[in-house]
Amino acid sequence: MTPTWSRLGERSPVWPGRNWPLGATWSPASTNFAVHAPRAQAVWVCVLEDDGTDGGFTETRHLLTEQSLGIWHGALPGIAPGTRYGFRARGPWDPAQGCRFNEHQLLLDPFARAVSGDLGSGPGIYAHDVDDPSRPSTVDSAPVVPHGVVVDETEGSFDWQGDRPLKRRWRDTVVYEAHVKGLTAAHPDVPEELRGTYAGLAHPAVTDYLRDLGVTAVELLPVQQFVSEPFLAGRGLSNYWGYNTLGFLAPHGAYAAAGDRGGQVTEFKEMVRSLHAAGLEVILDVVYNHTAEAGPLGPTLSFRGLDDSIYTRPEVTPDPTLPPPVSTTTAPPPAVDGTEDTDPDPAAPAPPTERPEDVDPYWDVTGCGNTVDAGHPFALRLILDSLRYWVTEMHVDGFRFDLLPALCRVDHRVDMAAPLLTAIGQDPVLRHVKLVAEPWDASGEGYQVGGFPPPWVEWNDQYRDQVRDFWRGHGDGIRSVATRLAGSSDLYADDGRSPYNSVNMVTAHDGFTLRDLVSYDHKHNEANGEDNRDGTDGNRSWNHGVEGETDDEGVLALRQRQAANLMATLCLSAGVPMMVAGDERGRTQHGNNNAYCQDNAMSWVDWRPEASWPALHRLTRAALALRRSEPALRQRHWFEGRPTMTGGPKDLVWLHPTGREMTTDDWHDDGLRVVGMFVSGTPLRSPGPRGEQQVVASFLMWFNAGPDAVALSLPDNEWVRQGAVALSTDPDHAVGATVRAGQQLGLAGRSVVVLRQTGL
Repeated sequence: MTPTWSRLGERSPVWPGRNWPLGATWSPASTNFAVHAPRAQAVWVCVLEDDGTDGGFTETRHLLTEQSLGIWHGALPGIAPGTRYGFRARGPWDPAQGCRFNEHQLLLDPFARAVSGDLGSGPGIYAHDVDDPSRPSTVDSAPVVPHGVVVDETEGSFDWQGDRPLKRRWRDTVVYEAHVKGLTAAHPDVPEELRGTYAGLAHPAVTDYLRDLGVTAVELLPVQQFVSEPFLAGRGLSNYWGYNTLGFLAPHGAYAAAGDRGGQVTEFKEMVRSLHAAGLEVILDVVYNHTAEAGPLGPTLSFRGLDDSIYTRPEVTPDPTLPPPVSTTTAPPPAVDGTEDTDPDPAAPAPPTERPEDVDPYWDVTGCGNTVDAGHPFALRLILDSLRYWVTEMHVDGFRFDLLPALCRVDHRVDMAAPLLTAIGQDPVLRHVKLVAEPWDASGEGYQVGGFPPPWVEWNDQYRDQVRDFWRGHGDGIRSVATRLAGSSDLYADDGRSPYNSVNMVTAHDGFTLRDLVSYDHKHNEANGEDNRDGTDGNRSWNHGVEGETDDEGVLALRQRQAANLMATLCLSAGVPMMVAGDERGRTQHGNNNAYCQDNAMSWVDWRPEASWPALHRLTRAALALRRSEPALRQRHWFEGRPTMTGGPKDLVWLHPTGREMTTDDWHDDGLRVVGMFVSGTPLRSPGPRGEQQVVASFLMWFNAGPDAVALSLPDNEWVRQGAVALSTDPDHAVGATVRAGQQLGLAGRSVVVLRQTGL
């Protein structure tokens, strides 16, 4: 239902105010409004007040008469926190020059700290005439667009109760990727009114579970204010994941049990405070690479109506005198057809191939219609101010940057000295938080895995692909997976980075869940309304003989063991493990590998015991506990294949199932499916907390991806004489069972056994 709306006219003058900070700054005396629109001819701040009807409001416009440094500003007395507002701008209509000024558009403040309402539908959301895009629209947008909210952020307005950043080291970090709503929407122990909210995520039923599981950081899918694309509404769907940002400084209002009139800010802070108290860091998945205004024929909601040339990159003709762009890696580029490598709205239609000549085409390497120009000084300022706000005011611990290469363009080429990376690296606040790159965008030259400078860590899709291939019996024997187990030195060792610069993952929010990875050969995305065309076909999955759900006990047992193998591999590899919420319980999306638009039980974590795989949960918990307690399993230095002290054992030894060290011929045996990985703790290259040498337990991990059982010959040497099973997916080897050097050890097909040194 469209809200009722009426205009009361203009009231002026307003106080002069100041041109900083940008946005709405409340104080008991007045609220200062400042908005950057250097090419506008006039700007109004529009105050919206409830009129007593259901969702209805009145609008009062206040002309801002002051402009300095391209910023229009003024202060209004008598504005209370919780008041809604927006801007209107007058100026030329010249889309080819980035001028889309239209007084009929009520524009969201790019620096709004809170946003109320959602995006409606119809011609009002567009600044252009939907029948003739060359002309401006005359339909007012106020009733169908989100509005900014004035927030009280004066000193002492929120009691942090002494909260401080946890500053956990990367090598001690385990990331849990979660959706604010999806994690608790169906949680029976969270009060119904809190389910699917920031408050629900902060509930002890959730924080206790996460702490018991052994994760240390929650990486939240986008929580900056976002809207659904208009085409999704036409299908009766919505943007569930949230990769369609509109307000870069505002926590998404729909996730707040306290409502969207400023309560979302307080509730978000309370969530962070509670997660920190439980020992859990908060990492935000941030989407600065494009805006929710999409392509040239998309809606005008904020940035575009203030000055389109500031925020988005225009299409350009390549300079024929310059060489073509090249990737910094020899790995194949990711697919760009709505796959698990291109997160934000992979089902969004491509911009029209034919446009009116006077409609400005955008350069798009995000797959979402536009690319933010992070090289423009003001667009860069918005990003940096937003990041600092989330750290200093909201106390988050880090960020995962969606499609980061799209923001690292200089003359449209990826440059690791781009303004954004340089600015973050020099910033005294931002350079010390956790910085995670999704190191690809929706273009071939955007694939930059292994290419980002310190202190960035990266999602490692090569880890994902090669570990999947190993456990489904594909690939090149064991040579590729061995590199991934040891930290991916081929990607990160050449520029002074460490194993923890690799964020290892088997699954992520896009793509199959872990359960679906072992249950489906093919995607099943019919519910998305794209006739199963969206989402990747390259899943590297295996259904183990039956597509989808089955009652076959043999198939089910093998699937659960394979899921356990994948999880154990993830938890024990050098690097930073990242798992997806619910994977440890066997969550399924019923074969949908692109559930970005499924805000329903398909995407939510199912907490019912009968829907879970309890053995997988136990295995995950045990593997993370083992990793946490054993320094040898989370080293920050590279293995060198040589002793760490004179006369000692090698720090890393790869073993053939016959018990000998791997030979060159073994490494090139594409049929080999079994490998042993000996990791020495005598002593570690990583010093203890006071610099002392650490002598800790050594480990021998065996991985058998083949279908048949093998008889392993355990090496016999002076360094390790006996051990015990510390972790096992082989039902014949119970945790705690002892083994001795030189004996034979039977290892079931498709299983993992980890042996811990117990004596010399």
